[in-house]
Amino acid sequence: MVAVPYPFVSHFFDRQGQRLHYLDEGQGDPVVMVHGNPTWSYYFRNLVSALRGTHRCIVPDHIGCGLSDKPQPPAHDYSLKSRVADLTSLLDHLGIRENVTLVVHDWGGMIGMAWAAKHVPAIKRLVILNTAAFQMPKAKRFPLRLWLGRSTRLGAWLIRSRNAFCLHAANVGVKRSPLPADVREWYLKPYDSWANRVAVLKFVQTIPLKLGDPGYDIVSETEAKLPQFANTPTMICWGMKDFVFSHEFLTEWEQRMPHAKVHRFEDCGHYILEDASAEVVFLVTQFLQQSPPTV
Repeated sequence: MVAVPYPFVSHFFDRQGQRLHYLDEGQGDPVVMVHGNPTWSYYFRNLVSALRGTHRCIVPDHIGCGLSDKPQPPAHDYSLKSRVADLTSLLDHLGIRENVTLVVHDWGGMIGMAWAAKHVPAIKRLVILNTAAFQMPKAKRFPLRLWLGRSTRLGAWLIRSRNAFCLHAANVGVKRSPLPADVREWYLKPYDSWANRVAVLKFVQTIPLKLGDPGYDIVSETEAKLPQFANTPTMICWGMKDFVFSHEFLTEWEQRMPHAKVHRFEDCGHYILEDASAEVVFLVTQFLQQSPPTV
């Protein structure tokens, strides 16, 4: 029997006239998984398959991503504020209010932790995968490849007309071995045209770097509330060969969450759930079984 590459039932939530796609698999305490750019709910497929027998797995595709609608501006502004509001509305709609294990990756860290910072009593555990929920560390230099996409017309053209960001991420996001052809195809599938790459570009263009940038205030507010998770069981799994979320970000997490259990993967990149899928899925499953509820 051939394995189905995305063996889940699709659900859709009407978010201000746009269809937000999400997975709602299994029963039990909720595990909310929040993806980044340029991935989608497909990134968490192996984790969902492992956990849906014991937990309720909620995995949204951000507007513009995955199987969600991809409106063109100004129909959607693709701001961090809107991202957090979208997630909040979805979880309110689904009645997700307590005992939440939050799993975040890439932009999902900022979006998910901004939601968590306003719902601290709801959070039971945190699982952090190559991401951030604070301003860029002082020791980190903003990557040139991101600057090109964020700040130049050439970069914007390459992202939307040549799919440069998605293709590059599929290449450099893994380090142990290249993505299998079928897996690579599924990562690229939602972003197959100029129109369908709108969110890929907007995620890059809306990275808040300085005071006054849209979303900078949300990052600062979330960062200030991280001490409220000092008693929240936290696990960090980190690909050490990530050129964006590099070791400087992990150091920052360790300083802010000294109680976290940290697993470093020295030979892995940004797509830690591809490079080290079996190991990370095992660690997360164990973590959910062993860690006590928040005190």
